[in-house]
Amino acid sequence: MSRDRYKTLSVGPHFLTCTTVQWLPVFSDPDAAQIVFDTLTYLQDNDRLSLFGYVLMENHIHLIASSNDLTANIGVFKSYSARKIIDMLIEKKRSSLLEQLHFYKEAFKSDREYQLWQEGSHPEIIMGYEMMNQKLTYMHYNPVRRGYVADPVHWRYSSACCFAGKDGLLPLNGWKKK
Repeated sequence: MSRDRYKTLSVGPHFLTCTTVQWLPVFSDPDAAQIVFDTLTYLQDNDRLSLFGYVLMENHIHLIASSNDLTANIGVFKSYSARKIIDMLIEKKRSSLLEQLHFYKEAFKSDREYQLWQEGSHPEIIMGYEMMNQKLTYMHYNPVRRGYVADPVHWRYSSACCFAGKDGLLPLNGWKKK
């Protein structure tokens, strides 16, 4: 059950942000980033999520996505990816990061030892082409603003390359006509 006070208003595309607890740099590990992409791919392949754009940074992900039940499917994404990433961190003996994920776990989450994601995803419905373009530009320029790359197309963990006619790590299935 989602504790997010933000609600999706329709099945149309929404801009979402999912952030790690305390903005910990979990996705600096390429294996953690791959788990995020594998989870999103699974949801796409099973027609549970349509993706219009994305960028994954070291501690958060921005998505433009739609779904028949976006709140539930983002919940599945966060729950499954968290479990897999925590298992991977345990296997890699990443004790320092695990200690932080334990320390910053919300007290009410008594059913688990660690917390990877902050509560909520703050969905914001995309109201037309201009807003879609603004959100895509905002998220694609995130790595540029951080000084990681000079051109958004060069950030591996982004859909910017898809808009430049290149293959990205994730397909953008939201643009297909149904």
